[in-house]
Amino acid sequence: MSEKVLQVDDLKVYYPVRQGLMGRVLYVKAVDGVTLDVEKGEVLGIVGESGCGKSTLGKAVCKLIGTSGGRIVLNGRDITDLPEKELRPYRKQIQMIFQDPYASLNPRMTVHDIIAEPMIIHKMYSTKQEIDAKVVELLNEVGMDAYHAQRYPHEFSGGQRQRIGIARALATEPDLIIADEPVSALDVSIQSQVLNLLGKLLRERNLTMIFIAHDLAVVEHISNRVVVMYLGKVVETGTRDELYKNPLHPYSKALLDAHPVPDPTARKERVLLEGTIPSALNPPSGCKFHTRCKQCTVICSQVEPEPRRIEGCHTVCCHLFDNVGEPATIQ
Repeated sequence: MSEKVLQVDDLKVYYPVRQGLMGRVLYVKAVDGVTLDVEKGEVLGIVGESGCGKSTLGKAVCKLIGTSGGRIVLNGRDITDLPEKELRPYRKQIQMIFQDPYASLNPRMTVHDIIAEPMIIHKMYSTKQEIDAKVVELLNEVGMDAYHAQRYPHEFSGGQRQRIGIARALATEPDLIIADEPVSALDVSIQSQVLNLLGKLLRERNLTMIFIAHDLAVVEHISNRVVVMYLGKVVETGTRDELYKNPLHPYSKALLDAHPVPDPTARKERVLLEGTIPSALNPPSGCKFHTRCKQCTVICSQVEPEPRRIEGCHTVCCHLFDNVGEPATIQ
């Protein structure tokens, strides 16, 4: 029987925006009713265009930002509204690898102190010698040497800094790691090295991870299951093979078609997106994607589609499938 590490139910993150000095308050719906779960040992990929809410979702799950509704359940415990004092033990169980390796490390701390800090906060070891040994062990695990511990972040390249960030995330032996576009700020040659490192750690440690990215090839390489987000909502989810071999939602098809193919002689019919993402401050009615969809019908602009399970765990929110499959919850 599978063990769920994380359950997110109808999660909302809204940001208030006042129009004018005395104007009414509107809300940017960065995350608008997302439901998903992550099983132990699974890598869940989350993809979508910039501004779709995937990074906000990751930060909300990590409790780095507040939520406007819904539930976050970690290892069977609802942590949504826990006060900080009660939340601290759960922060040990969930860690984050940030997108920018230049901004996510304190420039005034040595690498040793950066990696040791979470272990000290959570009182994981009783002596300094144990902490020092663990820091060296983690550095070796991410492909760095013991002498690097006494250096500062500015002395390293971007790829090395991201390795330090990975070591820091592993320091508390977390049950869940959220990787927020961990290779997007790196050179292409370095990206592959960091991805191979993550793949090695996933296999050796049986890690559970949410991997957020806009690069579909990266997500395909590392994920077991994939969630596609658009304008704060989940529009399709399925296993890696289900989604990449048979994308159902018009937006998912467009995303996959936009990815470059290494064969210059390859020719195929492409689904091209028109226009830009609508404002999250004033999203369209009905299906949020209907303003850019060539298959849009009248109902698309009036009624928000419900998720339908098509086959296996392949689920889609699209009126084209209203009479196909069975009603389901996007997971």
